[in-house]
Amino acid sequence: MRERLLQLYHRLPPPLRSFAAGVRGWQLKSWRYGPETDELVAAAHERERWSDERWHDWQDERLARILHRAATRVPFYRALWEERRRRGDRASWEVLANWPLLSKAALRADPTAFVADDRRIGDLFAEQSSGSSGTPLQLWWSRETVRAWYALFEARWRNWYGVSRHDRWAILGGQLVIPSAQRRPPYWVWNAAFRQLYLSSYHLSATTVTHYVEAMRRQRVRYIYGYTSALHALAQYAGAGGLAQLGLEVAIANAEPLLAHQRRDIEAGFGCPVRETYGMSEIVAAAGECERGTLHLWPEVGRLELLDETGDLRSHGVGELVSTGLVNADMPLIRYRVGDRAAVPAAAAGCACGRTLPRLSSIEGRTDDVVYTRDGRAVGRLDPVFKGNLALHEAQLIQETVDRMRVRYVPAPGFSTRDERIIRDGLRERLGEIEVVFEPVAAIERGANGKFRAVVSKVRPAPIGVGAS
Repeated sequence: MRERLLQLYHRLPPPLRSFAAGVRGWQLKSWRYGPETDELVAAAHERERWSDERWHDWQDERLARILHRAATRVPFYRALWEERRRRGDRASWEVLANWPLLSKAALRADPTAFVADDRRIGDLFAEQSSGSSGTPLQLWWSRETVRAWYALFEARWRNWYGVSRHDRWAILGGQLVIPSAQRRPPYWVWNAAFRQLYLSSYHLSATTVTHYVEAMRRQRVRYIYGYTSALHALAQYAGAGGLAQLGLEVAIANAEPLLAHQRRDIEAGFGCPVRETYGMSEIVAAAGECERGTLHLWPEVGRLELLDETGDLRSHGVGELVSTGLVNADMPLIRYRVGDRAAVPAAAAGCACGRTLPRLSSIEGRTDDVVYTRDGRAVGRLDPVFKGNLALHEAQLIQETVDRMRVRYVPAPGFSTRDERIIRDGLRERLGEIEVVFEPVAAIERGANGKFRAVVSKVRPAPIGVGAS
């Protein structure tokens, strides 16, 4: 049904596509915002100054309710605990550490089993994740959950940067807003409900970029939000000054880590700050970068844990994120393996912005974006190899074996053997004496969700020995 509707939508002339987008926008707006929204936003801002002790108490109280509801009302978890009781296991479900880790595969296999039995699925908002692994996850949210989530967006992904949901804005995302075969503008639709110019990330290129910039100018957008790689490509293709003339307040990067060279290029190209954000449709973890450059966690969203390479818990450093969602009580996800790696600082130093929210040092990327060396090291965050004002638009690293790395790249004018040498030396400094193969391409393919994978490893480590469902 969904595919059929998309086909019908793509047959519409451009003005009717924008009309259809607006109709859908009004439906979504009624779910996301209501009379309570401004009060929820104000409460979120007030919590930003809470002490660690107050946050700990708040999370403990919310976590206790979530665990009780999951164990008693959610079929998947209720069956899990009933089976443990039959085996004579007397561990208490009131203790988070007693719960097994939850994999995406288990959630994907039977998503309805994670919905509380006192909720009718037909009354809930159906949401699909973008499917980083290629297969989306089916999720359900109550209206209360949707509005709480989007109030946090408003408070910390807009208000922190001096903009609001009432401003005109542009988005570069993964929706197929125009047919993939279309070769003439418009490469966008205007969603009147959200005052949103939805730009197709699939059609952006050096030959189409002037149309994108003109559309943003014509719609008088104040800020832009989008996939990091798409914002970076737009900045690169537009060249010096093209975007800076728009007078944007901020570029908000989402869905992919913001690497140092991308930050530099986006800020130079747009003539405004770029801010990194982190979140997911499963609503178990979120963070936003404040005006001082600190990535602050949102404690309302989830209780985070960090796993090292052996599956042991750690308090800080780089590790795999595991989180228990605290917002969606009707489809609770307990100790969910997010699929991302992050760096957590050792000490809770204060931030010059004045907010006391906990911090992340950085988002290191997907757990499957890590590369592995012959001596057994797992290496992430390879973006420093692209420092040095290299003449390229974008690049992708593909680890074919522990001894061979392929660099697929879109060259910019002036790309030379000097650029290759800098990249090769940077990779060998981090991974050892490996073979580096360079492959120039016209464009780096995006996934079905429009996201860009900067690192792809075909080398797999031994699985972590933790009891994942």
